[in-house]
Amino acid sequence: MGRIVDLCGEVAAAADEGSEGLVLPLEAWDRLRQEWPEEDIEDALGFVKDSVLQSELVEASDSLSARLVELLGTFGEEKAWAAAVEGHASIPVAAIRQLAHRLERLEEILELYRDQPGPDRRGFDALQRRLVDQGIEDEMRPDWEKQGADEPESEGGVGS
Repeated sequence: MGRIVDLCGEVAAAADEGSEGLVLPLEAWDRLRQEWPEEDIEDALGFVKDSVLQSELVEASDSLSARLVELLGTFGEEKAWAAAVEGHASIPVAAIRQLAHRLERLEEILELYRDQPGPDRRGFDALQRRLVDQGIEDEMRPDWEKQGADEPESEGGVGS
């Protein structure tokens, strides 16, 4: 296993960025062929390409996710949420719901890769609560109102 890791390290050090991703210069191929079969070199190059692409994907996803957490987090505020529910937001609630759902999963995955703290999630978490609660408030409200109306008010205030 250590030899393959060594080969991947050599490939990574020798590879250059080409129009189709990482490529090995001809002199690097010739040098590596002296110790390694062609198939192993190709496998190592593929592994290094995938590793670089994964790193770039994580970096781009992290940046995009942080911006979306901030953007969607603004709908965690009561006033912005009310505007969205009333249809006055530039993003429909259905789109907010879909984005928030996908973004939550992306954030879970990114937490495994981040070496820095993630974005401030307070607004986004408030939005998640509002999305969960949407639709049940009206179902629950009559019970709340009934409970308040049916309970006799005690004399003397609280705890008497």
